[in-house]
Amino acid sequence: MFFPNPIEVLTYFVHTLTHKIGKYNLTMHTLFSLKRVAVGFGLSSLSGIILGVAMGYSKTINAIVRPLFNIIRPIPGLAWIPLAILWFGIGETTKYFIIFMGGFANIVLNSYDGTVKVNPVLEGAARLLGANDVQVFFHVILPSATTYIFAGLQVSLSTSWMAVLAAEMISSYEGAGWIINMGMQTGDTTLILVGMVAIAIVGFLLANIMRILERGLCSWTIRGR
Repeated sequence: MFFPNPIEVLTYFVHTLTHKIGKYNLTMHTLFSLKRVAVGFGLSSLSGIILGVAMGYSKTINAIVRPLFNIIRPIPGLAWIPLAILWFGIGETTKYFIIFMGGFANIVLNSYDGTVKVNPVLEGAARLLGANDVQVFFHVILPSATTYIFAGLQVSLSTSWMAVLAAEMISSYEGAGWIINMGMQTGDTTLILVGMVAIAIVGFLLANIMRILERGLCSWTIRGR
């Protein structure tokens, strides 16, 4: 009575790829969600890496920023939704902010860990061979921290994808989250499951794309090469 069979869901899923649900088809709804994730995740990645590496490299910056960051870090990204709506309204800025907060902490933490856990032997050897601070930073510290940074990006991308869905379910007229919300409002379980399938497929593809990028940019860390 309440759960459609897999064939029905798959058939409707294929149908919605080219036929509209609301204003757009499923493909366009997914692209709207991906665009929001790209903006929010890009901002959180850039600022998170810079802040995390700065905290790990400079004891002064760490002493100033770490107490405030430790207060913000345990707060889930979705907990910022009410404040985001009060501050920015219900437009796109709110969605970007929620996605940003959903992924920011993980990137900062992993970037910080990667920077402080640099092998001191490598750093000492570089300085012994005449490398200055800038050369040590770009040729020893950053390469050593890259694997940690990518681990943070991987987790952050997953949380960003979850955050955009929550944001779209609260206030949106398009996107994968909107599809699920529309199915809930109309009691259409098939539509809900179509949205969930789309979310699962995109999430799987994003995770694998990030792994491919990591293998390409951090090939020296992969055993067997």
